[in-house]
This record gives sequence, C-alpha cells and structure tokens, in this order.
Amino acid sequence: MPLYTKTGDDGSTGLFGGGRILKNDVRMHAVGDVDETNAAIGSVHDESLNPLQSLLFDVGADLATPVDNEHVRRIDEEDIASLEAWIDKADSQNDKLNAFVLPGGSTRAASLHLARAVCRRAERSIVSLHRQGGCSLHILILINRLSDLLFALARLANKEEGIQDTPWIARSKETKESS
Repeated sequence: MPLYTKTGDDGSTGLFGGGRILKNDVRMHAVGDVDETNAAIGSVHDESLNPLQSLLFDVGADLATPVDNEHVRRIDEEDIASLEAWIDKADSQNDKLNAFVLPGGSTRAASLHLARAVCRRAERSIVSLHRQGGCSLHILILINRLSDLLFALARLANKEEGIQDTPWIARSKETKESS
C-alpha cells in the first residue's frame, strides 16, 4: 500500500472519527501548529521529552476530532496537572526570574526556546478554534502550560551548561532618537 492516498488532492483532509474538511480550516491550522510544535521539540534531541511528544499526539487527535465525537481520548485536568508538576520541578532548579530573558544560550536551550515560540503559535490557532466551539478549554490550558514548561526547560538547560540567561534591556527613547 503506498503512503499517498490521493484523497487530499482536492484540498480536503479526513477527520479522526469520520468526515472531511478543507486543509485550511481553523481546525487544521491548530492540528498543524501542534504537529510543528511536536517536531520542534523533537529537534531538541532529548529522549526525556518523549512523553511531551506523545502527549502532543493526543492533543492532535483531540483537535482532529469534532467535539461531539467520542472516539478519542480527550485532554483533561490530569494532563494539565502533570505538566504543572513538571514545570514546578524544572523551575524550582532555576534561579529566580527578575527580568525578561532573550531566547538563546546553549544549542539545547535555543532549540527549547524555538519550540516554545512555535507552541505559542499553536496556542493562537487553538484560541481561534476554541472560540468557534471546536475544542475544549482543557486543550487551550494545556498548550499554554506547555509553553511555560518549554521556557523553564530552556532556562534549566542553560543553567546546566553554565550559561547565564541574557536579560532583555529595553532601549531607551533617547537611544532611538540619537540613532
């Protein structure tokens, strides 16, 4: 059986549990942005993040299934609590945050910051879908927590490699006017 099905050649895609929608539907933007977040996390090359990637497959399945269909495991409070515990554990090892920090540092930290930024895009797509009644609030909360976790993990990666966070220093109005 070939990998290609040709069923999407008309610009539509199948939903989990049946039905078809256009590939540019807000639901598919959310699914695609979650998939991109998952790929960005994979680019960190850290097996300890595999549970996050598996969770994002669950999120993608939930998003790809209309809310009135019960053929999929839905994201719930336990999933959110699990991420919150992971955030607390990672952030407890970080120095207190006193300023906004620039994304970067070690290669691992920079990859985690990039994954966090991609996750924020997924969150914006999910907000649009949620406003249309197309997904649960649990998914929106979970993706918000995931970006927090990725930020905490990026800071921890820098700390573990002996690299200080680089604080953001706002340019003053005078600096801009003298340029």
